[in-house]
Amino acid sequence: MVTEQEVRTVCLSFPGVTERLSWGRPAWFARTLMARIWDAGVLTVKTEEREALAGTDPGTFYWTPHHERSPQLVLVRLECIGAVELGELLDESYRIAAAR
Repeated sequence: MVTEQEVRTVCLSFPGVTERLSWGRPAWFARTLMARIWDAGVLTVKTEEREALAGTDPGTFYWTPHHERSPQLVLVRLECIGAVELGELLDESYRIAAAR
């Protein structure tokens, strides 16, 4: 299980990432949104693998109708993911957000 503080630490380790509130929740930005706490214990990240992640592990990865128009966004249940996998997801999300 990963905590919000661990998410914060990883996000802020990337060059140029800043933290501010988005929709009243902690969020991290590298040019554009990189990651945001969606709900208690749930993180939003950007990925090119949304369909594959949700298809192979729907208990960890999913999205809501709100996210249908943003095909790069996926929700991650922090209680279901390890630190290494989260680091890989945040690295990808950083690269996507920083490239815009």
